[in-house]
Amino acid sequence: MATEDDDRPRKKISHEIGQDLSLLSVEELTERVALLKTEIARLEQAATQKRASRDAADGFFKK
Repeated sequence: MATEDDDRPRKKISHEIGQDLSLLSVEELTERVALLKTEIARLEQAATQKRASRDAADGFFKK
């Protein structure tokens, strides 16, 4: 049997750097850690791609 909580749409997880964490549950903290790890991986991939583009351009113009 479904409870009232099951019928409600889940709030999208977001995190603000420096946010007060004292009111968050362990589950919420775990979700935020996963969210931030995913975002870190995305940022690292973007930086790697930009670095490769810059290196390619540098190599082209140094010839």
